[in-house]
Amino acid sequence: MSSIHRPAAILAGIVLLLARPFAAAAAELPDFTGLFEEQGPAVVNISTQQEGNGSPVMQFSIPDLPDESPFNDFLRRFFGEEGEAPTEEMPSRSLGSGFIISSDGDVLTNAHVVEAASEIIVRTSDRREFVATVVGSDKRSDIALLKIDGEDLPAAKLGSAKNLKVGEWVLAIGSPFGFEQSVTAGIVSAKGRSLPSENYVPFIQTDVAINPGNSGGPLFNLDGEVVGVNSQIYSRTGGFMGLSFAIPIDVAMDVVNQLKTKGRVSRGWLGVLIQDVTRELAETFGMSQPRGALVSQVLPDGPAAKAGLQAGDIILRFNGRDVPISSALPPIVGASPVDERAEVEILRDGKVRKIEVLIGELPDEDVLSARTGLQSSQATINRIGLVVSDLASEQREALGIDEGGAQVDSVAKGPAEQAGVRDGDIIIAINNESVQSASHLNEILEGLEGGRSVALLIQRGSGRLYYAVRIPED
Repeated sequence: MSSIHRPAAILAGIVLLLARPFAAAAAELPDFTGLFEEQGPAVVNISTQQEGNGSPVMQFSIPDLPDESPFNDFLRRFFGEEGEAPTEEMPSRSLGSGFIISSDGDVLTNAHVVEAASEIIVRTSDRREFVATVVGSDKRSDIALLKIDGEDLPAAKLGSAKNLKVGEWVLAIGSPFGFEQSVTAGIVSAKGRSLPSENYVPFIQTDVAINPGNSGGPLFNLDGEVVGVNSQIYSRTGGFMGLSFAIPIDVAMDVVNQLKTKGRVSRGWLGVLIQDVTRELAETFGMSQPRGALVSQVLPDGPAAKAGLQAGDIILRFNGRDVPISSALPPIVGASPVDERAEVEILRDGKVRKIEVLIGELPDEDVLSARTGLQSSQATINRIGLVVSDLASEQREALGIDEGGAQVDSVAKGPAEQAGVRDGDIIIAINNESVQSASHLNEILEGLEGGRSVALLIQRGSGRLYYAVRIPED
């Protein structure tokens, strides 16, 4: 090789060496092109129309014009005396996504996408449009089943979320902001998430970019199988912030099957109110670490009450499945067959026991609210910002309290919060007067003069502390 060509050859070798790490990294990243080509045609755009609410189109003030101005009649004719446009029933429109699950026209989407819709249009990737009807919807799981009149439609390949692993690649196809057939990818961030808006769905958390319009669209694994239905995002701005939540396809298809066969969805029900076992509470119950769901109340005449469950019981396992935290229990119970027996493993009086419960059916929300109305009426915030309840006898024994005491169920903004009182604390005395019950504590507080400080004796874990709490002025 001549000396003229040697530098060029050396430079080419350096470039090749530098390129190899990047090529290797690119080879390790997943290629979604085949997945999209195969499964993309099953994803549809859903547009809905809702009836208007009669709101004015616009409102502004009529400018002051001379009485003789020719524009006065014109402005009053169209905008009235006060400048308000004629009221019109303006229909509202919304966009969402969905996917075909059968070749004869079953379409899966979110319930909130089609809620209160007077017209639903499903548009496929090849630009065909269908008028859809709602077979059924379930607000608790946010799943709706639609039907369109079609044949030999491309159906998505359904998988299971049971074997999905945290860190696994997933891909979403949908219509964010109306941009149809948009593809975004990411990884599974967590499984079994419980959200405040829905306790009966163990959500899949991902970092896939999901935005308004993606709702109801499918979440795929690398095998091209639907593992979830994109449903919600956590956002402070209204846009994607890295937290997306999908309904596991197993949950969604259970809802679909019930809607098709029964026209409604039934869920298992235990009839208890539960809370987390904190570190402090775990100590009081003699547990080495916090786990399980602490029963704070047993609803009258419910399955749990009939089986003998009590307030203060800690549910550790349900039908052979571990209950690591309280939020894990509702999805397990909800998925249990109604009118079948289940074994509940509890911790009571420091001993593990097993109780057999006949699972009931979860009542409708209004019926359930009525049944828990007593609890709601009792859960009033007292004068210093606390919601308190009586201690169960088992709790007293575990805590070494002979009698009385009031448990802090929640702390609202107020004097007690400022003083440092926490959820799960036990109020033993106030100004050295023993507290006999929750109602007794509230009676003492009501009789105190405003503007003065009182001493609360609190038991937290195995220790007791005094806190100075200032009684607010009336």
